[in-house]
Amino acid sequence: QVQLVESGGDLVQPGGSLRLSCAASSADSRFKLDYYAIGWFRQAPGKEREGVGCITASHGTTYYPPSVKGRFTISKNNAEATVHLHMNNLTPDDTAIYYCAAELVGYGVACLRRVSDYAYWGQGTQVTVSS
Repeated sequence: QVQLVESGGDLVQPGGSLRLSCAASSADSRFKLDYYAIGWFRQAPGKEREGVGCITASHGTTYYPPSVKGRFTISKNNAEATVHLHMNNLTPDDTAIYYCAAELVGYGVACLRRVSDYAYWGQGTQVTVSS
């Protein structure tokens, strides 16, 4: 079992920036974030949960959908078991609850893009972009 805790959500003006954090932990002493692919998702009121990016387990390869590419960046610190989502040039359309998700893949090189790819989820953190 893996626990994920997001933080960093806030109210920000259009054009602003935020950094979200996802802290991973487990009661299993063998737990290493190196073996987990991570995804960031968001869900706005009345809309389906959508992916905003993912990062592979250990190679650090990332993927971003067109809606956020060039504005969002994911970084993964396996030693600290933390993943960050750096968001720049935010617009009101970015308003949503943001979730991080993890999936055990071992040394897998895939960047997992779908909600159904992930077994572990955090509770979410609210990001509101408004003037």
